[in-house]
Amino acid sequence: MYNITEFAKLIGVTVQTLRKWDKQGKLKPAYLTKGKHRMYSEEQLNEILQRQGKAERINVGYARVSSEHQKDDLTRQINLLELFLAKQGKKFKIISDIGSGINYQKKGLKELLKLIAAKQVDTVYILYKDRLARFGFELIEEFAKLNDTKIEPINIEEEKPPEEELVEDILNIIHVFSCKLNGKRSHINKKIAQRLLDER
Repeated sequence: MYNITEFAKLIGVTVQTLRKWDKQGKLKPAYLTKGKHRMYSEEQLNEILQRQGKAERINVGYARVSSEHQKDDLTRQINLLELFLAKQGKKFKIISDIGSGINYQKKGLKELLKLIAAKQVDTVYILYKDRLARFGFELIEEFAKLNDTKIEPINIEEEKPPEEELVEDILNIIHVFSCKLNGKRSHINKKIAQRLLDER
């Protein structure tokens, strides 16, 4: 339990404001002591802090294309998101990336995840799921839920991006595994070469 002075400090208002809220019926204390002192509960504190936190949260529009030659499409995505978010009447931010949907090291994606982890985002808006991630969308969505953030595709029925983008992502996967495999082979080859030298 918190007395009125402690509670006022914790929620960032004055004692006079709490007294006013009590008279107006806006926020009644959890109970009154025998000496008529107002006392507030932990539940009341959590509820108010949660409400304050949500009021400060922003919406985020996230746009992505796979390569530089798709910049026109990136601009189109950003424009659509800006129009949509402006209509929500809430503070918003646009984050964009140029990079493969299987690259999780993109600057914009990292920024978005940090904002979500800091509980600064109410809703993330994307044109369709693939813009956020080619694979692992459900994992990012679950992470967002744990931080009270929603992810909403605003145009699920929109035509999917060109097939060549999917091909690029598949080629990226092949390239990554190829490099790893060649790296292992290189390591093995070095061992074989060293063994041959030692046997001479």
